[in-house]
Amino acid sequence: MNRLKAVREIRAQLKSGGHSIGSWMQIPHPAIAEIMGQGGYDWVAVDMEHGAVAIHQLPDLFRALELGGTLPLVRLAHGQPKDCKQALDAGAGGVIVPMIESAEQLAGVRDACRWPPAGTRGVGFSRANLFGKHFDAYREEAQAPLLVAMIEHHRAVANLEGILAVDGLDAILIGPYDLSASMGLTAQFDHPEFCAVMEKIRALAEAHAVPAGLHVVAPSRDELNRRLDEGYRFLAYSIDAVMLNSVVSHGVD
Repeated sequence: MNRLKAVREIRAQLKSGGHSIGSWMQIPHPAIAEIMGQGGYDWVAVDMEHGAVAIHQLPDLFRALELGGTLPLVRLAHGQPKDCKQALDAGAGGVIVPMIESAEQLAGVRDACRWPPAGTRGVGFSRANLFGKHFDAYREEAQAPLLVAMIEHHRAVANLEGILAVDGLDAILIGPYDLSASMGLTAQFDHPEFCAVMEKIRALAEAHAVPAGLHVVAPSRDELNRRLDEGYRFLAYSIDAVMLNSVVSHGVD
């Protein structure tokens, strides 16, 4: 697939006030990726933070996703330069970065994702440019891969306006479990204090024209539509393993 075109299309959707819906992978098998890639999502994020995915598995997972015209993204384990370079060199169209807590941290990750002159990422032959065959064409894509910051701590909320002002940020994705845990309210998603923080994040993102998103973990179209109606515009719909669990356990005592 043409990753640059896919990234541009997602950016155009978001900048025009539209939404982008993707999904999530934790099972590192190309057959799962091929199925997910045919699901009609804009993107699928391969989870390297909580999924048991190794770097050497990424190219095959990405190839399978791309067969269905789905942009492969990676949720990094960390935002270290090594993590960014390896995921993008393997052919990810962008990164979702966990535990962003400051503008300075996010700017560092952004630069680590971009080739010079836009950033500091090391330049070389890789699967992303077909090991040099498409080196020149890849230069443009490598200037600005998709960049999504996860807001998962009360410190991030305190610094949110600075984070939202970082040039090159495409969207934010709220991590409700870690965010609630940082507030001493682990998984208490109906608690008034947590609901107020969620609304504060969404409202600040809207004021800064940065799409805010959530992960709708349970495969529920009603919940997905509810979140869209609330104004969230960058949404991950369920997880491969959760979808499988929801089917195989149905009707079993």
